[in-house]
Amino acid sequence: MLKGLVMLDSQTAEGLIKPHMPVVGSNNTQFAVVDHLEGRDLIKLTKDARGQHHYIPLTWVTSVDDKVHVDRPGDQAMREWSTTPTMKS
Repeated sequence: MLKGLVMLDSQTAEGLIKPHMPVVGSNNTQFAVVDHLEGRDLIKLTKDARGQHHYIPLTWVTSVDDKVHVDRPGDQAMREWSTTPTMKS
């Protein structure tokens, strides 16, 4: 498991983050599911109930085990995620 404040580089991310992994916030509540890695620094999430993909930056990732853990609560992450793959962290 990757844990701590280590910056997750794209090569390491490719080895750890896989499609269909749950994405959980700092409150340990799942708010999304990984679709795939997008480019070098984004995670594309599966479509929501409205058929919309969302993107989060790898810089949010704090650890990876059987889930992708991010540095903020899920509700905050959902307010801050992007619907285009051009987001800045």
